[in-house]
Amino acid sequence: MLHAVNAFLLGFPALFSIVNPISGALIFRGVTGNRPPEARAAIARQVALYSLCVMMVALWAGSYILAFFGITLAALRVAGGLVVALSGWHLLNAPERREARKQEEAAPAEGADDIALFPLTIPITTGPGTISVAVTLGAGRPPLFAGLGWFFLGMTAAALAMTVVIWLTYHYADRLATLMGPHGTRTVTRLAAFLLMCIGVQILIAGVDDVLGPLLAARVPARA
Repeated sequence: MLHAVNAFLLGFPALFSIVNPISGALIFRGVTGNRPPEARAAIARQVALYSLCVMMVALWAGSYILAFFGITLAALRVAGGLVVALSGWHLLNAPERREARKQEEAAPAEGADDIALFPLTIPITTGPGTISVAVTLGAGRPPLFAGLGWFFLGMTAAALAMTVVIWLTYHYADRLATLMGPHGTRTVTRLAAFLLMCIGVQILIAGVDDVLGPLLAARVPARA
């Protein structure tokens, strides 16, 4: 059970930081502002479900897809840690620039009939950053008889919890925007970015340890 809790405490903050549902809800509000409340509620549910599918596929199939191309777990952790840490760093220093880019991506689709999958789910809610984080998290799974079941339970619970958060923030986007205001949104975005950068560094450390650990262990007996 402790393994499941640890997996959840690792997965949920990482997903929350990269998804950033609060800023996403403000974009959702702007894109769907000309639609009736019933339609907006339906779109919010669709975005949440699509986001769950993206996260689950990336969590549990992404590493196998990479393995098919001969990419090792250590390489995935090093690359994924760098991507996540740099993403957090850029967002920490310029959150407004990233959100403005998302607004530009959403703008051409304002008159489309179906905007739930594109662009509201991909790339605005669960884009390349979320996919890379989910793949990296899933790649850190333990062996079959070393807590894999608990790890699967904890990470799946993190994805489900993230789905609920996405649905709630998008469904109540109007109230959220009024409650937080621009200053509050920027503050939450920066806090999430710092947490994301820390998680990326931790993943990077694990990858470097996977690479250097066996080499250092092999040299110690040789010197002895």
